[in-house]
Amino acid sequence: MASSLAPVLITGAGQRVGLHCAERLLSEGQPVIISYRSERPGVQHLKALGAVTIQADFSSEQSVMAFIAQVKNQTDSLRAVVHNASEWLAETEGNEGEAFTRMFNVHMLAPYLINLHCAELLRRSKTADIVHISDDVTRKGSSKHIAYCASKAGMESLTLSFAAKFAPAIKVNGIAPAMLMFQPEDDADYRVRTLAKSAMGLEPGAEVIYQSLRYLLDNPYVTGTTLTVNGGRHVK
Repeated sequence: MASSLAPVLITGAGQRVGLHCAERLLSEGQPVIISYRSERPGVQHLKALGAVTIQADFSSEQSVMAFIAQVKNQTDSLRAVVHNASEWLAETEGNEGEAFTRMFNVHMLAPYLINLHCAELLRRSKTADIVHISDDVTRKGSSKHIAYCASKAGMESLTLSFAAKFAPAIKVNGIAPAMLMFQPEDDADYRVRTLAKSAMGLEPGAEVIYQSLRYLLDNPYVTGTTLTVNGGRHVK
């Protein structure tokens, strides 16, 4: 992608997929603004590479609007917004409502408000994109993680609605990954069971999401689409 003076905003980029995508964009000379909730080595790493870093908590309307104000203080235009921030909370007895509300705010309210209030910044870029990172679990639902799945599915609905609302000035798409990277504490049995769920049977890493993001940013004729990046789980 050609370098653009307008930065790409990536939410939740302090680790894993968001961190990798921010690194790759910065290596191409693309300015980047990231949000992060907690201080991590990845945040300092991105700052050293030249990223603008903004600490943000998307747990409420007030905190999201405060973040938007900080973004507007940093730039008067945006090349793209990548909604990568995510929350996974167990739905244990007694905290179901709290867990649902938190995940709704992170996966739906924050993207909704950021899209609406940053649209003017995106329109100042010759080419503009919004990309929602959802989850392959929305394809079939989840009896164990209902709130997480529902809020990620809601994010995919935002993709369709904002694609219609913002066309043709801003393309709006999504990426729905399945398992990308194991956690260090994941044991061998869990890894084997998880890999067996997909046709490809591999741990792809974060680069496949960057490749998907790159495609969406570069293609001028794709909007209102969610790319499935699941290694063929749906055909297994």
